[in-house]
Amino acid sequence: MAQAQKVKDPVNFVHQNAILCETIGKENKTQILYKNYSVNPFKKIHIITGKPNSSHDTEEGEEDTHFRKVIGRAHQEPVKKYSYPQTEAQEVGWITRPLIDSDRGDRRLHYYRQNSEITKYMDAAWRFKEQAENLN
Repeated sequence: MAQAQKVKDPVNFVHQNAILCETIGKENKTQILYKNYSVNPFKKIHIITGKPNSSHDTEEGEEDTHFRKVIGRAHQEPVKKYSYPQTEAQEVGWITRPLIDSDRGDRRLHYYRQNSEITKYMDAAWRFKEQAENLN
C-alpha cells in the first residue's frame, strides 16, 4: 500500500549557476543600450527663466536647431508630415484639391439659384410676415 516515492536528486548549484550565466550571456548579446534621448514633441514645454544677473542668458545663438525642427514637425498637419495616410481615418479628406479644374460659369456643372416671379413674391410675403411677428 505504501507507494514507492520518487527520490528527487539534490539540486546541483554548479549546473544551476552555469545555466544562469548562459542565459545572462544570451541576453547581453541581444540587448542594446538606448543612448539617443531627445525631447518629447507632444508634451507641453514650460520655459524656466534664467538666474538674475547671469551673463549666460544674454548671449545670442543659444537656440537648439534640432529642438526647433522636432517641435515644428510635431505641430504640422499630417498631409505635410507623411506622403500617405497613416490610419484609415486619415484617408477621409486626405486629398483636398479638386478633382477637376472648372470655371464657375459652366452651366452643366453649376446650377445657380434663380428666382422666378412666384419665388420673389413668396420671399416678400415671408419677410412681411416675419416683420409683423417681430413687432408684436
